[in-house]
Amino acid sequence: MQPDMLASALHALHLLLEPSRLLLLVVGVLIGLAIGVLPGLSGIVGLAMLIPFTYNLDEYTAFALLLGMAAVITSSDFITAVLFGVPGHVGAAATVIDGHAMARKGEAGRAFGAGFAASLAGGIVGAIVLAVSIPVLRPVMLSIGSPELLAFTLFGMSMVATLSGRAPLKGLTAAGLGLMIAMVGSRAQSGTLRWTFDWLYLWDGVPLIPATLGIFALPELAELAVSRKRIAGDNAPKINLSSQWEGVRDVARHWWLVLRCGVLGTGLGAIPGIGSAVIDWIAYGYAQRTEKNPETFGAGDVRGVIAPESSNNAKEGGHLVPTIAFGVPAGASMAILLGAFLMHGLTPGPDMLTKHLDLTYLIVWSLTLAHVIGAAICIACSGWLAQISRIRPEILLPIIVALVFVAAFDGEHDWGDLYSLLFFGVIGWIMKRLGWPRPPMVLGIVVGGIFERYLFISTQLYGWGWLYRPGVLLILACVAWALYRPISQIAVTLVSEFRHLGARGVRFGLAPVFSLAVIVLIVAAIISSAPWPHDAKLVPLTACGMALVAAVLNLIYELLGPQQTAPTYADSGVKVQAHVSDLGVSDNVVRWRATVFFAWMAAFIALVALIGFIPAIAVFVFAYMSFGFGEPWLESLGYAAATALVCWVVFQWGLQVAWPQSLLGDLFPALRSATGVI
Repeated sequence: MQPDMLASALHALHLLLEPSRLLLLVVGVLIGLAIGVLPGLSGIVGLAMLIPFTYNLDEYTAFALLLGMAAVITSSDFITAVLFGVPGHVGAAATVIDGHAMARKGEAGRAFGAGFAASLAGGIVGAIVLAVSIPVLRPVMLSIGSPELLAFTLFGMSMVATLSGRAPLKGLTAAGLGLMIAMVGSRAQSGTLRWTFDWLYLWDGVPLIPATLGIFALPELAELAVSRKRIAGDNAPKINLSSQWEGVRDVARHWWLVLRCGVLGTGLGAIPGIGSAVIDWIAYGYAQRTEKNPETFGAGDVRGVIAPESSNNAKEGGHLVPTIAFGVPAGASMAILLGAFLMHGLTPGPDMLTKHLDLTYLIVWSLTLAHVIGAAICIACSGWLAQISRIRPEILLPIIVALVFVAAFDGEHDWGDLYSLLFFGVIGWIMKRLGWPRPPMVLGIVVGGIFERYLFISTQLYGWGWLYRPGVLLILACVAWALYRPISQIAVTLVSEFRHLGARGVRFGLAPVFSLAVIVLIVAAIISSAPWPHDAKLVPLTACGMALVAAVLNLIYELLGPQQTAPTYADSGVKVQAHVSDLGVSDNVVRWRATVFFAWMAAFIALVALIGFIPAIAVFVFAYMSFGFGEPWLESLGYAAATALVCWVVFQWGLQVAWPQSLLGDLFPALRSATGVI
C-alpha cells in the first residue's frame, strides 16, 4: 500500500472511532439487524428510511450510519431462514436448505454460530477486497460488456443441475417452469404481453418476493401445521451456547471454503445486475461441486450454511466497487446509496480515489466494524433466539403466517401479491411432497429476465459473434464443467431404464399425474405463444422446450422406472422421504391437515378484503389459535392483540405501508380515515 493510501486509511479509522460517529455506526447495525429479522424487508427499505435522517450529518457520520445498517441486514435475515424455513429475503433462500434442516435436527444453535461467523468472515473478505481492488479492477470492470454478463447468467443457470441433486430431470423441468414464470408480463422489447391473462398485476411480471415466500416459506409452515411438532422436535433442549461455538469452530475448520466463497461473492457482487439471489445459489452450487462428500448437502450439512452466508455478506463489498469507482450501482440498494453520495455533494468516480480517499476507506472500515459488531450481537443473542424453536407450533404458526403475508404484500403493495403467495405456496407444497427440487424454480425466476435482457443487447450489438469473445468462452467452459456430471448421470440412468422396459409394468400414482399436468401446462403455454413476434417468444419457447423435454423424460421414468420399497426423492441434493410417514401421521391426516392449512390461508385473504390488513391479523391469529388448534381463548386473544400491535407499530406507524382497501372501509369512510388501516 502506498504511503498516502496508508495515511488515508489510518485517518479514516481515527475518524470512525470518534465516540459520536461510532455510536451512530452501532445504531445503524441495530437498525439493520431489526430490519433483517422481518421477512420481506430489505436494505432498500432501510436505506430509504435512513437517508433523510443523514441530511444534517457530515458525510463521514452519514455513511457510518448507512453502511452500518446495510452491512448486517444479510446477517440477521438468516435467523428466520434457519428457524422457520422462511427466507428473510431472496438472498437467504439458499441458506434455508441446510440451515432449516439443521434446526429440525436440533442444531439451530450450531447453524447460528456457523452462519454468523461465516457472515463476519465473508464481510471482512469483501471489505479487504474492496480496499485493495478499486484501482486494480477499473480496467476489468470497463471491459465487461453485455456478452460477459449474459455468460455469467448462463453460469448461474448451470447451477440448476447441481441444485437438483438426485432428481436432475425434475430440476431441469422446475428450472424451465421458473424461466417461463420470469417471462410473464410486458418485459419483451416489443412490448408484447406474455401470459398475463388480461390481469394488470402481471404486466410487470411475477414479483419475486411473494413467489419466493410461497415456494419456500408456506410449504415449511404447512409441514409444521401437519406434523404439529416443534421446529427442533425432541432435540430442542440441545440448543445451547456450546453448540453455537461449535458452529464457529466449523467455520474455522472450513476456512478455505469461506475464503473461496467470500472472494466469489465479492467478485460477482462487483458485476452490475448479478443480485444476491443469484450469487448465493452460485456459491451453494460451487461448494456442493467442490467439497468432499457432497451427498450430505441438503440434509443439514453445515457447509451448506457457510458457503451462501460467506458469499452473501462478501457481496456487499463487491457492490460498492462499481458504485464508488465508476458511479455505476450494482443493485437497487446501491442506487439508493448513490443518491446519498449526491445528496452530500460527492461524485463517485476518480474523485473518490483521490480527493475523498479518506471517505472511501471510512466506508471500508465501516463495513468491517459493522460486520464485527453485528456478528457479536447475533452470537450473544442467538441462544435466546434459538429458543423460539421450542415454542409449540399451535402458538408460533399463526403469528409467523401473518408476518409472511405482510412480507409478501410489501413486495408490490398489490392484492396480487397475496394471491401469488397462496398460489406458489400450494405449488411449493406439492413439489415438496412429490420430491421436486424447488431451488431450480426460484433460480429460473431470478435469472430469466436478466438472461433475456442481456441476450437481446448482445445479439443487437454483436450478432452471434458475442459467443467468441475470450471472456465469454472462459465462462462457457465453466458452464460445461458444471453440467457435465449431471447430464452424464441422466443419460446413464435413462439408457439403463430403457433396457429393462419389458420386465416392468406401467405404474400410476400422484407423481406421474402431477408430471402429466406439468406437460399439459407447458404445451398450453407453447400454443398460446403462437401469435407473439419472434423476438418476444425466443426465450419463452426456449424455456418451454427445455421444460417439456425434461418433463416428458421424467414422466417416462416415473411410469417405467424401478419400484422403490421406501420411496425417496431428492430435494436439493438430499434424499428426503416423499411418503407422508416422515411427518409421523397417516396419508389421510396429511391431506386433511394440509387442506385445512391452505383453507386458513384463503380465509386470511378474505378477512383482509372484508375488514383490512391489521384487523385481519388480529382476527386470524385469534381464530387460528383458538378454533384451529384449540388453544384457550384468553391466551389466543393476548397473542392476537400483541401480533397486531407489533405490526401496527412497525408497518403502519414506522414504515407507513399503504394497506389495501377493505369492504369495511368502503362502507365507513370516516373509520378508514381515522384508523388508516382498513
